[in-house]
Amino acid sequence: MSIFHGLEGADMRACWDRRAFVFGHGLQDHPALTMANLAEAIPALPPNQVFHSSGQLSNADDFDNAHRLHRPHESLEQALDQLRTTNAYIMVREPEAHPSFRELHRELRAEVAAAARLAGLPDAIHHARLYLFIASPGSVTPFHIDRVSTCLMQVRGRKEVVVYPPWDTRVVSDEDAEHFFAYTGRRPPWRADAEPLGTRFDFSPGQALHIPFAAGHHVRNGDDDVSISLSIIFNTAESLRLTRALRLNHAMRTWGSRIGLAPGRVAPGARGLRAKSLGWRLASRLLG
Repeated sequence: MSIFHGLEGADMRACWDRRAFVFGHGLQDHPALTMANLAEAIPALPPNQVFHSSGQLSNADDFDNAHRLHRPHESLEQALDQLRTTNAYIMVREPEAHPSFRELHRELRAEVAAAARLAGLPDAIHHARLYLFIASPGSVTPFHIDRVSTCLMQVRGRKEVVVYPPWDTRVVSDEDAEHFFAYTGRRPPWRADAEPLGTRFDFSPGQALHIPFAAGHHVRNGDDDVSISLSIIFNTAESLRLTRALRLNHAMRTWGSRIGLAPGRVAPGARGLRAKSLGWRLASRLLG
């Protein structure tokens, strides 16, 4: 039985990795996602896969380093036991390392491959892995972009997700995107004047949201209940090609700035995209 539903009616070829859209999922009662299993599984995972921070953040905070910059007072076990009152935000990378998530990971990989076929893409999905998010009421996920495509599934509680058009320089500048994909430590800043460009989704259990590759987004959990959501993140042949081109652009911009030259932008459909992707592959092999 399929986990995803409602994709057949969507214009997948036009939407996939171009704009956010909502569909359905059937994970609300999955045994791996009960609080009882999460309280057992999460502390058993390697510490470098569990990121625990305060949930009282703003859109402008540094999402990637929130677990360092906004350390909570309570332990992980205390936070899981008292989520309604601890203002906790817990992000778990690759929970499929725990036996209770392994079959779910396999099933979701198959679901994403089937969705890619509906979008007219090769069904080869690269580096598919899970992320788990557990948060106290009112918690905020600050503005950020990801180096992957995402299908986010809400299991418990409600949240507001605001997704911005990818590749729009009013949201994320070309140079900021290049730095981010080149892992320089520079992240795209939140631009309050871009807020009108976002699309708001009132997200509830049983709904899934496709967040396009490199699309900026931020999240606020509802005030009434703990939020549990699960993402499967992945790359496609196109997103890997764009990633390589962005990394080459960053290097070209660094070198070219010395003589007053700047590379043409990287975005879907941009000229020279395949050549830049190939150029980065060749340069990586030569340098490394």
